[in-house]
Amino acid sequence: MARPPTPLRAQILESALGLFAAHGFRGTSLQDIASEVGCSKASLLYHFTSKDAILSELLTPAGQALAELDERLSTLGPDEAVMAAVTGFIDLSVRFKREVKILFGEVLTLTGHLGLPLPEVTERLLDALTGNATAPRARVAAWMVIGGVFMTSATAVSVTDDVLRAEMVRGALRTLDHRTD
Repeated sequence: MARPPTPLRAQILESALGLFAAHGFRGTSLQDIASEVGCSKASLLYHFTSKDAILSELLTPAGQALAELDERLSTLGPDEAVMAAVTGFIDLSVRFKREVKILFGEVLTLTGHLGLPLPEVTERLLDALTGNATAPRARVAAWMVIGGVFMTSATAVSVTDDVLRAEMVRGALRTLDHRTD
């Protein structure tokens, strides 16, 4: 059962969110959170039974907001749903960007343990995707391609690999403002 809201509880959540986003869930200890807040680990454990309980509470608002978007989209026709889905999903991603970073941060942690130079390779891939452009439009589009390709590859899309590849290439080039015909 969750404890009632208190200023200390709110501080714990805010500090944990920042630390998890900066260092990853696995890279942050309960003691790190307690030290950041300026309380004892025992005080922290009075409010939360575990680090998992903190993470669960942090991710709950994002999950609720996603469920609300889903409910809203279910009432719209196909044409209205496209724009509402794009803007709604992006609004959620921006609003909950630290929570998203926590979820995807674990991927970076895992690859680091495998000795993969992911940050360096990703930066070079971004440069290649943007043609070394530094404009925000180009950088955001390149990150969208990287994230989109990653998520699409990890999802069970019921098409052949050839079709999947062709559509991912077409979508990536379109996102990067490159002609696809």
